[in-house]
Amino acid sequence: MKITVESVLTGRATPLPDGRGDTGIAKSPRVGPVEVTPTGLRGDEQGDPKHHGGPEKAIHHYARDHYDTWRRWVPDAAALEAPGAFGENISTTGLTEGDVCIGDVLGLGTAVLQVSQGRQPCWKLDIRLGRRGTARHMQELRCTGWYYRVLDPGTIEAGDTFELVDRPEPSWPLDRVLRALFDRTTGPAEWEAAVAVPTLSSNWRETFAKRLARGSVEDWSSRLR
Repeated sequence: MKITVESVLTGRATPLPDGRGDTGIAKSPRVGPVEVTPTGLRGDEQGDPKHHGGPEKAIHHYARDHYDTWRRWVPDAAALEAPGAFGENISTTGLTEGDVCIGDVLGLGTAVLQVSQGRQPCWKLDIRLGRRGTARHMQELRCTGWYYRVLDPGTIEAGDTFELVDRPEPSWPLDRVLRALFDRTTGPAEWEAAVAVPTLSSNWRETFAKRLARGSVEDWSSRLR
């Protein structure tokens, strides 16, 4: 896995323009080593700790490869002029949702990270890019990026290269679990299989377990609005 980090990014939480709470979605590149803690990068903040951040969503990685798609979606979005448009902490080119698997253990800098889950996009992306329906469009495209849990703290910086240490779930590339979560044509067999993936975040396994018990997909309207 010869993927080099182009940017390591952090940001402070600030009020949303429409007053509906705070957001830490705007990230800026850092220069030099950045400390990796069990709950994320030193100096990074989330506006809604209930739904963002925490040990299972400590670091967000988004593929710069997707930016051309988003420029076609919102050609005049100023946020797309540089990495950090989607709240990502790590920006790379050449690594997308089809290339990483749930549970992948990756060395980066002096830290060790593990892919824990994808992202469930929310309405704040609509505000960020200035177009209603952006979050829903990301969900439909399934180009959400992914989160890491931190196995070993350390430091990372732009120019570091990922090293694949272990791949315990080779049959579960991220795009498979995203399809199971967001594609309504999948069903109980795939949900049950996802529940049994031990390295998938407990929150996502619980979501699939509730679907099995209920026999239907949860309501996404409050998240996507």
